[in-house]
Amino acid sequence: MHLYKHQELTVYNSLSKQKEKFEPIIEGAVGMYVCGPTVYSNVHLGNCRTFLSFDLVFRYLKHLGYKVRYVRNITDVGHLENDGESGEDPILKKARIDQIEPMEVVQLYSVDFHQVMNAFNALPPSIEPTATGHIIEQIQLIEKIIKEGYAYLINGSVYFDVVKFNEDHAYGKLSGRNLEDMISNTRELAAQSEKKNPQDFALWKKAEPQHIMRWPSPWSDGFPGWHLECTAMSTKYLGNNFDIHGGGMDLKFPHHECEIAQAEACNHESPVNYWLHTNMLTLNGKKMAKSTGNNILPNELFSGKNDILSKPFAPTVAKFFMFQAHYRSILDFSNDALEASEKGFFRLMDAYRSISEITPSNKSDFNITDWRQSCYDAMNDDFNSPILIAQLFEATKFINSLKEGKAEITASDLELLQKTMHDFLFEVMGLVDISETSSNDGNKLSEAVELLIELRNQARANKDFATSDQIRDQLQEVGIQLKDGKEGTTFSLN
Repeated sequence: MHLYKHQELTVYNSLSKQKEKFEPIIEGAVGMYVCGPTVYSNVHLGNCRTFLSFDLVFRYLKHLGYKVRYVRNITDVGHLENDGESGEDPILKKARIDQIEPMEVVQLYSVDFHQVMNAFNALPPSIEPTATGHIIEQIQLIEKIIKEGYAYLINGSVYFDVVKFNEDHAYGKLSGRNLEDMISNTRELAAQSEKKNPQDFALWKKAEPQHIMRWPSPWSDGFPGWHLECTAMSTKYLGNNFDIHGGGMDLKFPHHECEIAQAEACNHESPVNYWLHTNMLTLNGKKMAKSTGNNILPNELFSGKNDILSKPFAPTVAKFFMFQAHYRSILDFSNDALEASEKGFFRLMDAYRSISEITPSNKSDFNITDWRQSCYDAMNDDFNSPILIAQLFEATKFINSLKEGKAEITASDLELLQKTMHDFLFEVMGLVDISETSSNDGNKLSEAVELLIELRNQARANKDFATSDQIRDQLQEVGIQLKDGKEGTTFSLN
């Protein structure tokens, strides 16, 4: 019997702004779309939090017995600055600065993203489509929107007519914004744009002569608007109406609002039943930003190569730390918080390992069945991972009492305790069982490799390429791959 038949899941729907009972369109099956990365730089921790939050959702739905189709896109074209309307495509900008092809940029940072997700032990999505792989679908979508009368052509570019759409739909219902207020606040900008209204957004942009990434279309050689790709890919793989759409809270407006408008304009129905949004990550109480230096990349966190934290932290510890806050809450990264979380993580793992050493008796001093349900109750309440973790710590206390001979447990309860701990630690949260010793060993390994990288850099500076190549080749032989890039040399374990 599937667990979902006995566990009532509620989710906070950003559209209704309240918790709702989760009822999929098709019983036993869930379609979920999450906005993926724009691959023009290394994925940052704020993005990681969003993707790990939806990995938790994905894992829990699968654990409940649902057949889940999880679609997460890769934006590899068309995401312009200023919410996709103007400025320079960051992929093209990076390509121009580094003097490489745009698709080299895409490949480099797509690989980085996947490596980081793998380090966090996140499950890959069911489908991972790219914007460039769905240009035809996006053109077809624009044609439908034009046919429905909600878009217009100017100078080879196509824009969505927000004012026209709002006459018979509610533009702004997800973010709670009123179009009339938006128009009055931006009226003075109207003369600066070829658009009819400042709120109108690009479906297709005519490419300037210097714009490398371009495709032929009925309107011009150009490229699709940022908002369009998610509508095209989500509806292609999940249908015109699907269960869950997720992303960071910063995407609620305009990106997700525009997605709703595009889908309703051509399909005449609401595209998504449940909108889920994750909150932001801060660092030492301040917003993460490269410009201020208040920023840390995942690999800097794992290796300890940063000026912010006192030591490296294993990916699974960082993941555990993130789950100690609810996905809709702001989470602050700090050295003290990570160290406290690390201690808690090792306590949990030690407790789990010691279950196999416990000798059962004829009675139980702990109601395992009720405790097990409390773990499900936590996750059923909008994927409340901090409450789940609190329940796991309750079990840890009991396990420690068992080890000390201060409590008793029957054989069947012991088996259920072990299974429940295993299910929620490894299957649902996707943590990895590492010991404190192995974590320290990993830190030492990282330090040793960094020393060898430094020696190799010195050899290269002295034009001693034989020694440089020897260090690289011998590290490769033991499964350590060095990667030379613009920002220095990094390593990965094969």
